[in-house]
Amino acid sequence: MAEPIEVTEQNWDSEVLKSDVVVMVDFWAEWCGPCKMIAPSVHDMAVEYDGKLTVGKLDVDSSPSVAMQYGVRSIPALIFFKGGQPVDQIIGAVPKGALKKKIDAVLGS
Repeated sequence: MAEPIEVTEQNWDSEVLKSDVVVMVDFWAEWCGPCKMIAPSVHDMAVEYDGKLTVGKLDVDSSPSVAMQYGVRSIPALIFFKGGQPVDQIIGAVPKGALKKKIDAVLGS
């Protein structure tokens, strides 16, 4: 069963920028209530889209330079990467249906 992977400053290049598949990175923090609200949906997407989408979770407190590099000022922030480039994003907690719609749009483009 697919699980979200932990993304850090150390493995950012190998897990996200050099990935052969689309990567959705969940920028989150332990103290963030809305991050905890969407965590189950993020996990479900990792399972549902296994093989088509890699789901990563990046703790902004542990890896602040990556969050700053991509202009993350509000969490949760979900950024989609294709070929090492950010192609779309979702800011804030969204319903599972909206998350699924966005994933389908990014994978279809």
